[in-house]
Parts: sequence; structure tokens; C-alpha cells
Amino acid sequence: MGGHAKTDAVNSGSKDVPTEAEFKKRDANWPVVLFYIHVYILGTYGIYVTFTSASWPTILFTALLTLLGMLGVTVGVHRLWAHRTFTATVPLRVFLMLCQTLAGQGTIYSRVQAHRLHHAKFQEDEDPYYSKQSFMYAQLHGNLLKYSRQQEQLLLNVDMSDMENDGIVMFQKRYYVLLYIGLNVLLPVNTPFQYFGETLSVSTFVGFWLRNLIVLNVGNLVNSAHFIWSIHKGFKPTDSNSIFFITKSFWPQFHYLLPHDYQSGEFGDYASGTGSTMIRIFAALDMAKNLRTISSVAVRNGLTLAVETKRPIVECIEEQVKLEQNALPANHYLNREKFM
Repeated sequence: MGGHAKTDAVNSGSKDVPTEAEFKKRDANWPVVLFYIHVYILGTYGIYVTFTSASWPTILFTALLTLLGMLGVTVGVHRLWAHRTFTATVPLRVFLMLCQTLAGQGTIYSRVQAHRLHHAKFQEDEDPYYSKQSFMYAQLHGNLLKYSRQQEQLLLNVDMSDMENDGIVMFQKRYYVLLYIGLNVLLPVNTPFQYFGETLSVSTFVGFWLRNLIVLNVGNLVNSAHFIWSIHKGFKPTDSNSIFFITKSFWPQFHYLLPHDYQSGEFGDYASGTGSTMIRIFAALDMAKNLRTISSVAVRNGLTLAVETKRPIVECIEEQVKLEQNALPANHYLNREKFM
């Protein structure tokens, strides 16, 4: 009897222990799924409304908010907060926080936490954005699912101390719902309706649904762009017509190897893309400082050093970066307090 009771106790206790499949299983996040369905259907219809019914003030105002939302994702969440590629003054951080709220993709805190896990588990099964699967998995599928128990545990291990010490990030996290309603719903819908003489339906389809469709997909490219723009092993340009339409390069692989470079290649060349240019403009306005970057010479020297010494590649490149920074002229914008 005692033996049976003990066995029953062990069996009943084992029911609370998830199997490996359950531990890694991701269920659909139905509120997000429904939101995506509405965004894609109503946002697509918003394209038709834009060309047939919307006034120019509405179109221009929506375009401005769209660009600001994209700026909040690429320069704010990605370069500033996720990778710390530069430091920003309080006014710039507030501005980028408001822009990121306009993107309507969740809090800065949650996006940074997930993106850091994405980098830590890049092209591994634990990556929430399926970086070893396909573009559609990373761009769409991964965003429609809840985190697995395994990923929830991994997220708890992501170092977020810098975010928790950032009052602006934590303010947005605390009041996100109110900020979302004000900036992502009322501002883009009410402004054309109230001040441009637009109908409420046109304001909603263009100012909310179409704008969210664009910003949502651009924001998701942060985690999926490597499937489109990077040259993977075995890629043969002569076998693919895509080389004539998109610029493929090694910069995405470089980003995942050394993510602390403020320069990146979205919407342009690596060094002169929109995000990189905006950061340099903020530096010129004395709002962004300590811009971190890596030159081609430092990468070349680091790779050579790694081959010669058999030391880790990243360690050798970062060593060359420090040597290069120490040799910068005193008046160089990467090496002084104020950019002239």
C-alpha cells in the first residue's frame, strides 16, 4: 500500500512537469492575430481610400507620422536602446519614445528584451523570430505567437538593467496604454477629421489602418531583413534575378557579429542609410554623442589578427576598434564632446 501510494504521488507530481514539447510549444496570441488580420485587410483598403478619397493634408500628415514611427523603431528601439550604439540627451530620448509609441508595436522595454534574445539566439530554435526558418516566419509568424515557457525563462535572463534605469523607458512601460490611445489612435485619426475636414472613415482607414500596416511591416524588418538583404553562404547572384532589384551585401551578417555599430543599411547604403544619417544629424544638433562605429580597416585588421593569433574574431576586431579610436584626430565628431 505504501509503495503504491508513493508511486501515485510521484505520478501525480510528474503531471505538473511539462514535457520538452510542451516546454517549447508556442500558442497563438489571438488578440494579436485578430489585430494583424484587421491591419492587413483594412490597411490594404486604406491604400484605395488614399488614392480615391483622402485629401493632400491628410496624406502628408499621415506620411509624417509614418516616418516618425519608423524612426522610433529603427533609430530608437534598435540603435539606441537595444544595442546602445550611441547615447542620447533627455529631449532626444523623449522624442524617440514618442515616435516609438506612434509605431504601435508594444513598449520599448518589451521590444528591446525580445530583440536582445533574438541576437543571443540568432539562427537557433529559441529565437522568437525564427531566424533559421524563412522570411515569412520572421516577418509575420513569429509575431503572432505567444512565447513558449522556454523563451519566457530565457527572457528573464536577458540583462535589462539599463532599461530599468532609464526613466523614460519605464514611464512609457507604465503608461503605455494611455500613450498608445493618445498617439497611435486619437492623434492620427482626430487631426484630419477635426482640422482637415476629412470624414471619420477616411481618417480611420488612412490615418490608423494604412499607417499601422506600413510601420508594422517596416518595424518587423528589424528581425527579418537578413533573409532579404544578406548574402548567405551558397548564394549565387547569377542564378537569381533578385540581384537586379535589391542590394544584397554582407552587412546583416556584420550586424549580427558586431551589433554595436550605429551605422546600418536600411533604406540606403550601410554608412548613408536613413537611420545612420538621422543619428549624424542628431549628433550635429548635440543631442547624440558617443557614436560607436567600426571601420572597414578595423574589421580587416581584426580578421587578420584573429587568423594569426587564433583568438576570437569579435575580440580581435574590438581591439582594433579601440586602437583606431585612440588615433582619431581631436576634432573628429566621434572623438569629441561637440560635433561642429
